[in-house]
Amino acid sequence: MDSVTQIALGAAVGEAVLGRKIGAKAALVGAICGTLPDLDSFISYGDAVASVTYHRSFSHSLLVLALISPLIAKVVTKVLNQPPDLFGKWFLLVFLVLITHPLLDTFTVYGTQLFWPFIEHPFSGSTIFIIDPAYTLPLALGVLTALFLSRQSALRVYINFAGLSLSSLYLVWTVGAKFHMEDRIKEALAEQQIEYSRLLSTPAPLNTILWRFVIMVEGGYYEAYYSILDRSHEVDFVFYPDDKALLASLYDHWPVTRLQWFTHGFYSVHASDDSLLMTDLRMGVEPNYAFVYEVAKID
Repeated sequence: MDSVTQIALGAAVGEAVLGRKIGAKAALVGAICGTLPDLDSFISYGDAVASVTYHRSFSHSLLVLALISPLIAKVVTKVLNQPPDLFGKWFLLVFLVLITHPLLDTFTVYGTQLFWPFIEHPFSGSTIFIIDPAYTLPLALGVLTALFLSRQSALRVYINFAGLSLSSLYLVWTVGAKFHMEDRIKEALAEQQIEYSRLLSTPAPLNTILWRFVIMVEGGYYEAYYSILDRSHEVDFVFYPDDKALLASLYDHWPVTRLQWFTHGFYSVHASDDSLLMTDLRMGVEPNYAFVYEVAKID
């Protein structure tokens, strides 16, 4: 998810754990820790394919984050001059903030390697867009309102908890919406007698009402949009040709195999001038995609 959302989530979790005990410092530390996993985006891995596919690997590993949590908690207690008896609470705050970051990221389409280094599979639920105000606003409003209330006020706890609850319920909604929309699209594919090998559903930007679909078939792929509010059951599938035979001589070329793994097979291949390009079909819209990579030169 975007940085603002992760900051809001971290602050809300921090407030929930230690807000009534120490005040705004808990939310501040939570907000800072909520951004830490994404600092790996500043690491250069040498080329575009490596940088994109290694993002959300070690920095989003539940094991790594669990191991560094007590170290960060120790630093926080030293810097803020906290009493030793609060170390356990600070550890819990840091731990929960750090692990909720990658867990939330798994609901997006990008892919998060939760169990790195033992399992490098990039988990991607693709139930929520990377920026979604319906998820972020309850979190932000809940924690910001709570910070203006007295630490002794029970309302402070309830309001922050309400923000966390509403955002969590919205995540549950996104999962249900995804299953519902996929069922509808599968029915439409059957009605139009389209045989496919892979189906991707992902919400359109900033909402979970309109959904985008990518359907991989022999010789290319279809793109389609369908809204939960659509009364008509008709779906317009637009076909785009693709020639994966262009990769025949590059079956063991690392950028190619890496992108095939990273995209879960949702990619296209085309030649442009003297370059062979692979496009990640999961992020963007036809013909404007976020990630297009040069994987080889054409002689």
